[in-house]
Amino acid sequence: MIVDDPTAHRSRWHWRTLDNAAGGLALDLGLYAVSATFAAITAVTSTLLPHRAWGAVAAVGYLLATLTVIAQLLLRRRSPTSRLTGLPARWAVTCLAWATTTLLPLAWQSIDRAGGRTDRAQEEVLVVEQAGSRLLEHGTPYLGPDAIAALPPGEQLMGYTPYQPGMAMFGLPRALLDTWWTDSRVWFAVGTALALALAVAALRRTTATAGQATAGATHRRDAALLRGVQAATVLPICALTLATGGDDLPVLALCLLALAFAAADRPGRAGLAVGLAGALKLFAWPVALVLIVWGLTRRAGTRVALGAIGLPIAALLPALLVDRDALTENVLRFPLGHGLVTSPAQSPFPGYLIASALPAGRLIAAGLLVAAGVAIAVRLARRPPRTAVATALICGYGLLAAIALMPTTRFGYLLYPLALLTWAPALHRPGDTPTVAVADEGSGRTTSA
Repeated sequence: MIVDDPTAHRSRWHWRTLDNAAGGLALDLGLYAVSATFAAITAVTSTLLPHRAWGAVAAVGYLLATLTVIAQLLLRRRSPTSRLTGLPARWAVTCLAWATTTLLPLAWQSIDRAGGRTDRAQEEVLVVEQAGSRLLEHGTPYLGPDAIAALPPGEQLMGYTPYQPGMAMFGLPRALLDTWWTDSRVWFAVGTALALALAVAALRRTTATAGQATAGATHRRDAALLRGVQAATVLPICALTLATGGDDLPVLALCLLALAFAAADRPGRAGLAVGLAGALKLFAWPVALVLIVWGLTRRAGTRVALGAIGLPIAALLPALLVDRDALTENVLRFPLGHGLVTSPAQSPFPGYLIASALPAGRLIAAGLLVAAGVAIAVRLARRPPRTAVATALICGYGLLAAIALMPTTRFGYLLYPLALLTWAPALHRPGDTPTVAVADEGSGRTTSA
């Protein structure tokens, strides 16, 4: 039989109490105020010049958002039903915050870079644009190992393209025309905004068609959706990444879109969305695998897999046919630490600390990573996710474990689990009741929600 989970209810109640305080404005205030502090500290202390430039602009944007929310809170005390303090107004502040903390510094740095500044973009921007040029000229975005070895030692790292072939598409505009709006970050932002807009539309359409939903359930769903969008846009780890580098954000947004389609019971579209993400970067592949398992519980595994697996394979085939060694060197050897140079992606997470501090530490870290993968695989086999919410939670916690245990990783990769876990509440169908599976005492069977 199916029963309510008191523990899940308590944890959900605590989160809702915090999230709903002052109609959601209290947490908005905390988000923007802490973000303003982070941006200001980044502007003063960061050793990366693009990050310092972002912080100088974003701190002002976050401060404006903070002051706006303070004004909303004061107005709410005088007029609790004012439209200026409701959910649409909070959406407007979020859009303003994204424009001032992400899009404005992004455009500013792109214009400065087009004017000759060489300290207005992180290396991944140059890598993606070089990949676009190679794709246009040679039919593959990758340099072979011999070509990389022939580069001066200081330039060999920049010769690698550790992404899937689809990422080179964002570099094509710069290959065709050298101006500020062909900066790959501009197109990362366009792709991110488009995917998130489609995700919001899909979830709102699901809410509108759920006839059993009460007004309160619909409002909670919309409030959770706003919080999920904030996590993928104005959260500093996302805003900073998009403004200075940006290649992770369209991948993340497409994964969120895939989960939104799953919540809308559109398995084919979910597979296409996560397949597009997988054609850009390997980080989407674990999400694709979990979504395929979700599809199998709905007898739609093939429909999910066609897009989730088919699109990345279709993107790899041309590069494989043009230069197999180049593809292998960039996509496999380099990320696994067997390239001609070592990846600079090193953040003090447990996997990196174990790999660098203990004898045979890299093997130990790899073993822990494999063990975490096996544990997730067992979880998927024994209790496959039957809802989009469960799928998002497994993906979020799984990626969090992987990032913590990988010997080579970046702090910025945390944007994936943070956004996925925050996105999960928005995937609830209005009117659903949280339940858990327990054994039926009479039959010995187990039924899950």
